[in-house]
Amino acid sequence: MVKIEKTREIGFCFGVKRAIDILEKVARERGGVETLGAVVHNQQVLKRLADIGVRVANSVDDIRGDVVAISSHGLSPQIEAKIRARHIDIVNTTCPFVHRLQTAARRLAKSGFLVIIYGDADHTEVKGVLGWADGRGLATVDEEFIARLDPLPRRLGVLSQTTQIPAHFTEFVKRLIDCALSKDSELRIIDTICHDIRRRQAAALELANRVDLMLVIGGHSSANTNRLVELCSTATETYLVETAEEIRPSWLHGKHHIGVTSGASTAEQTISEVLARLEALA
Repeated sequence: MVKIEKTREIGFCFGVKRAIDILEKVARERGGVETLGAVVHNQQVLKRLADIGVRVANSVDDIRGDVVAISSHGLSPQIEAKIRARHIDIVNTTCPFVHRLQTAARRLAKSGFLVIIYGDADHTEVKGVLGWADGRGLATVDEEFIARLDPLPRRLGVLSQTTQIPAHFTEFVKRLIDCALSKDSELRIIDTICHDIRRRQAAALELANRVDLMLVIGGHSSANTNRLVELCSTATETYLVETAEEIRPSWLHGKHHIGVTSGASTAEQTISEVLARLEALA
């Protein structure tokens, strides 16, 4: 008998649910709406939104209508100003946890700190946050990169991309103290990791430690989903699947206890389809 168990924290996180609720309401009222970039990094959710008239504009120049929604990952003030200059209305679906990070970056930069974002410099969220630092920020996961700055700024403000693994952020800060703290320097650290993501990671790791196999459901390009895969892989055999069709029967051979979790932008329907396929294969 194979036992299939899902984590307590699964499906849409607070920020994604809020963004989708806003978009659905605006799409109904206006007969459709555009988003600047993908509102979430999940193809199944984007397809469902497209069916109700939500179109993705890949750049400001690609916006065709007079209203555009900012994704849950947020946006830089500079791009926002560019949109307003074209007299386009903005619907803001930025996750409140991302906005908290944006505000912290702006506050540190205005106080004279070089803002360091522990995270992926190419991620939409991080690019937007660096805009809030107004030219006084950089993103990296390599503390040595900071130590090599010449001159090394005396005041460093350290923040984290909201979806990073807390223990990794803590280790980064410890290493940064060792290599970049010098005479009369000041280091200010603000924990900006999302509370929902923190709980989801903890629940996933707890389950991963008790099962023979872990499946993480979510978009292959989703940062928070890939963090879950990284975390669960430290405890057990783990696979990332975007849909039920991606599950390989060979993964289940000899497995008696299978755990299931999901990224923060995975719809309940996709989770149900994965669970149904696991039941059928078990």
